[in-house]
Amino acid sequence: MRILPLGTGEVPGPEVYWMSDWDQWYELAFQAFLVEGDGVRALVGTGPAEDLTAMNEGWASFLGERAAFRRDPGQWLPAQLDALGVPLDSITHVLLTPLQLYTTSNVRAFDNAQICLTRRGWTHFHTSHRHPHDDRDTSLTPDVVAHLTGPAWDRVRLLDDEDEIVPGLRTWWTGSHHRASMAVEVDTAAGVVTMTDAYFTERNLREDHPIGICENIYEALAAHDRVRRTADIALTLYDAGQLTRFPDRVVAPVPR
Repeated sequence: MRILPLGTGEVPGPEVYWMSDWDQWYELAFQAFLVEGDGVRALVGTGPAEDLTAMNEGWASFLGERAAFRRDPGQWLPAQLDALGVPLDSITHVLLTPLQLYTTSNVRAFDNAQICLTRRGWTHFHTSHRHPHDDRDTSLTPDVVAHLTGPAWDRVRLLDDEDEIVPGLRTWWTGSHHRASMAVEVDTAAGVVTMTDAYFTERNLREDHPIGICENIYEALAAHDRVRRTADIALTLYDAGQLTRFPDRVVAPVPR
């Protein structure tokens, strides 16, 4: 399985570490993941749109211009897959966690993929009229909603709290960050690799310190505990240290 770096953005300390680090800003390195093995090519996240304008306008209105998402040439996810020789129509599964513009914007590019998201997150999106954190248009844009509920509906898979995508690829609902947040587990030659947005950095996990932009602290602590117990390699969608830890971007081979 492989890390796909998507770009970076700065956020204030209390967003990353609950009620802490008030005078600091941290750079998050947004990432997607490609899992390949035994006839499966699964993506965890589809990355931000090619045009970052709308997403950055929303982020700037909330956190200021310093929080703008920055992307190097070639980091747009469809372009990365092309450079790796991975045709978009060869992706078999797309796993969306959380439902945010930096994960959902390119979902329409994958015409043959089963689109997997939590039943809880889907229900929350379609039944919540007001929410201070999960804004509709920053979760799923109208064109993506039309796609998922129209031509792609037969490929949409709503996941239970504990689910198996295929043998060796599992998910479980975490909550914590968003109602749609989940952990993705992959059996690899190096053990179980877990990817989640329920925490942002290795420090969150090591110190059992919940993220600040957290919808439920008890869910966060429960997710930390389970990941520490079950993961041989624990990854997040945001920790820049992972790009140093895996400089070739390859985390571990998946058994075939």
